[in-house]
Amino acid sequence: MTKTLLITGGSRGIGAAAARLAASRGWDVAVNYTRDAAAAEAVAADVRAAGRRALVLQADVGVEAEVMGLFAAIDHEWGTGPGQGLAGLVNNAGVVDVASRVDEMSAQRIERMFAINVFGSMWCAREAVRRMSRKHGGAGGVIVNLSSAAAKLGAGGQYVDYAAAKGAIDVFTLGLAREVASEGIRVNAVRPGIIETDIHASGGQPGRAAQMAPLVPMQRAGTAEEVAQAIVWLLGDDSGYTTGTVLDVTGGR
Repeated sequence: MTKTLLITGGSRGIGAAAARLAASRGWDVAVNYTRDAAAAEAVAADVRAAGRRALVLQADVGVEAEVMGLFAAIDHEWGTGPGQGLAGLVNNAGVVDVASRVDEMSAQRIERMFAINVFGSMWCAREAVRRMSRKHGGAGGVIVNLSSAAAKLGAGGQYVDYAAAKGAIDVFTLGLAREVASEGIRVNAVRPGIIETDIHASGGQPGRAAQMAPLVPMQRAGTAEEVAQAIVWLLGDDSGYTTGTVLDVTGGR
């Protein structure tokens, strides 16, 4: 099976770290981004420097038509026949928002939170299964979804909508894994805790990782590279009997 991988939201943070590490482990990587083309191109350059092929593809995963176009572009570039096509998907694209109580949230905010964090992951997984599943003539493959420790903690007073979206990802991971296990596809999730990435700044709290570190049993925030290690392990053959699992990378929190 060819080792071709799509990472959504691959231009920064955990997605970028996963792309670089996957390339070092022999994966060709399609780097999806929404806005920052230069950052995506930089990640792709690192993938190529590791001796692997890279694609840079713009798409908002919260829009179904753009997801369809994303997968069509991969089909066009990497083919769909025997020995070709997609073998891995990392559903990494996600958003948070500013801290807010539920009774202060707008419909627009909640819809955006679920469109990107839940619907986008489900649409991408659907398209990946259509290409990977032996039921559809595929050679099998691996899907890794990005959850969050917020799914266990609820994030009250911060972003309950984000926590609820990631809780949906946990359940989706379990259900899809059982649905396609006999079709050559493994489906798992990684549940990061407090990780030092710029997603906190996008939620209006650039110093959040440092501020929250004392609440972590290991007394520090994690790194994007540490989460990437878990993702790439789940993509590889060493986790060949692992499916339907949500792996915590939380420093014990």
